[in-house]
Amino acid sequence: MSPTPPTIPSSATPAIRTARRFFENAGGTLRASAAIRAGIHPRTLYAMRDAGIIVPIGRGLYRLADAPPLSNPDLVVVAQQVPRAVVCLVSALAFHGLTTQIPHHVDIALAPGSRTPAIYHPPIRVFRFGGRSLTTGVERHKIDGVAVRVFSPAKTVADCFKFRNRIGTDIAVEALRSYLRRRGSTADELLRFADIDGVRSVMMPYIEAAM
Repeated sequence: MSPTPPTIPSSATPAIRTARRFFENAGGTLRASAAIRAGIHPRTLYAMRDAGIIVPIGRGLYRLADAPPLSNPDLVVVAQQVPRAVVCLVSALAFHGLTTQIPHHVDIALAPGSRTPAIYHPPIRVFRFGGRSLTTGVERHKIDGVAVRVFSPAKTVADCFKFRNRIGTDIAVEALRSYLRRRGSTADELLRFADIDGVRSVMMPYIEAAM
C-alpha cells in the first residue's frame, strides 16, 4: 500500500496554484532556480513535490506529474540544466535521423575553458568548440515545450569529421551519405561548414565518392 502524500495546507493553495500556472506556461518543466527567480518560494516547491504535484526529473529540475510523457527526456533535461550547450555529434545525428547509432550519452558542445557541467543523468560527453565552429549552424527546436539548441544537419556532419578520432570515421561517413541522400541536400552546404571546421580536405574524397 503506497503512502498517502502529505496534505498541503489550505493557506498555501493560492501560492501553489500560481506556481502550477507558471509550470504550465513553461511547458510543464522548470528548473528550481528559475522558479525561485520568478518569485516562487522554495517552500511552495517543496510542498508541490511532497504532494506529488511535481516530480524531479534531474538535479534541481522538476516537471508537473500530470504532464504528458517527454518525447525526448535526455535532451530536455540537458537543455534545462546547461542552456548554453549545443547538442552535437552523435546526439545531433540521432535527432536529425542521420545515423543508425543509438546514443549512450548526450553529446554537447561548449566553449573552451567553460566549466564542465555536473550532470549525473543523463550521462553527457563534452566537446570543446571555439569561435565560428561554436556559433554557426545552431538551430533552436522546441521539444516538449523546452528550447533545445542543436547543430544543423550539415554542420553536424562536418563536426563528425572534425571529431572523427573521438567518435569514429565510420559514423562520420554514414552521416555524410545519409545527408546527401536527403532531398534538397547539397554538397555546397556541407563544404561551407567543412571550411569553418577546417576539414574540407578530409571530407572531399568521401563527398566525391557519394555523389
